[in-house]
Amino acid sequence: MSDTNTNSPSDDPADSFVPGSDDTEPRISFYGGRGMSAFPIAFFIVWAIFQTALWRVSSEGGLIVGILIGLIVGMFFVRGDWASYANTIFEGMTQPVAVTAIVAWIWAGMFAQLLQDGGFVGGLVWLADAAGIGGALFPAATFVLAALFTTGIGTGYGAAVAFVTLFFPAGLLLGANPVLMFGAILSGAIFGDNLAPVSDTTIVSAVTQDSDIGGVVASRFKYVFIAAIVAFAGYLVAGSSMAGLDIGVDATAILAEESETIGLVHVISMAVVIGTAIAGRHIVEAISWGIVTAIVANLSLGLMSVGEIVTFNAPPDAPAAEPLSALPFLTIVDDPDSVGVTGSLLDGAAGFFELAILVLLIIAAAQIMIRGGAFDAILEWSIDTLATNVRNAELTMVGSAALINAIITINTAAEIAIGPYISKIGERFNLNGYRRANILDGQTAALGYIFPWSGGVLAGYSAMQELPGSYDWLDEGMLVTPIDVVPFVFQGWLLVAVFVIAALTGFGREYVTDRESSEVARL
Repeated sequence: MSDTNTNSPSDDPADSFVPGSDDTEPRISFYGGRGMSAFPIAFFIVWAIFQTALWRVSSEGGLIVGILIGLIVGMFFVRGDWASYANTIFEGMTQPVAVTAIVAWIWAGMFAQLLQDGGFVGGLVWLADAAGIGGALFPAATFVLAALFTTGIGTGYGAAVAFVTLFFPAGLLLGANPVLMFGAILSGAIFGDNLAPVSDTTIVSAVTQDSDIGGVVASRFKYVFIAAIVAFAGYLVAGSSMAGLDIGVDATAILAEESETIGLVHVISMAVVIGTAIAGRHIVEAISWGIVTAIVANLSLGLMSVGEIVTFNAPPDAPAAEPLSALPFLTIVDDPDSVGVTGSLLDGAAGFFELAILVLLIIAAAQIMIRGGAFDAILEWSIDTLATNVRNAELTMVGSAALINAIITINTAAEIAIGPYISKIGERFNLNGYRRANILDGQTAALGYIFPWSGGVLAGYSAMQELPGSYDWLDEGMLVTPIDVVPFVFQGWLLVAVFVIAALTGFGREYVTDRESSEVARL
């Protein structure tokens, strides 16, 4: 997903977040008809556009206020008892797809923070300098590495967090354009999210279209690599023509100071995560092994102390403070404001608390739209009006998936919601499951990392906002706002374009009579 490889037989994401999946759930009636159930999410999107695009305020707290106001005002349009509306908010916020994404962000945040504090950025700077990869080439190289990393671990959101934390500052030091760096990271996340067999979006696209995962992945290569080759060329060209930032100090001196060969030891930590994930382990287990490996490397090589990983700052009058003051993770502080817990693990997790709240509220607003009927109304209209022949049907599938991803910003949730409709349209024209799954997942993977309010973009931006506190030379003016990066997520735009062209020309089109899935995919 955004994504997370749950890899658990008991947790099938296709069993949740499906419109009308539970007939016992009360439908919410709105003044003005079914369309009014879209008010909360529509209000939020307008709010997000004004805040991020027109006013250039990229605050997650501000977006939280926007969705809260939308949810509150939407309640006044409900006919009859408001209890069903309130219960639907809770129903949406407890969807497993949202919780899984949040867990992945927190684990990935802790992992990335340990690598950052352990000098991995310095190792990257040293390696890039030794290999002669300057600012012009670094975005393209970042795209490739992020693509490989995401394909291995199956979580695009986790990759966005890790690469923004580690590669973004390295790119700035080497003279790369910051907008291109962020775009390349998101593009790499899209590549892996779309292709990885262990990605939730890959699994859900196969499950909802009654196809086997292996066949879906094999049939997907031609679309993914066409977009990737052009995207790579785009980052090479743009990297040569778009200048980096003047960081305001002696870049050469900073490069020399930050360049630290020993930091490359954390290549092992990343390899452990990728290898464990590819072996079929749960993504939380895979990243946990990476965290353990990073801690062992940091402590054994003197890159960090125990106190830097986690420290308890206790007041002098605490009962067990003085007797245990020799512990390396306990500090006695006189200032009451300093009492608390600090360290890399907390810093890595804490950066995503606001984002977690925002995502839960967005999913709640989307669930209201589903229960209120606006979702069904939009898709029924598109099926009846637009899907008049096989070409138009495929264009409708592309457009419907794109629209839902603009509304439901967690890509796996969007995919689960739209999946049955993609199946219905495709089956009407005898399109086989592989083709349907590829059209579905192509839009889901791409657009989940493009819109400024999308989960993948916000995950990366949340990690970016923590960087100024980690580097003396990096200030907030060097950061990239979500609206700035939209045109530069090359893999995303190109993947959508590939499927539009495929629908128009018939490239890669397969019917049920051409090939059938060998078995239905299952988690």
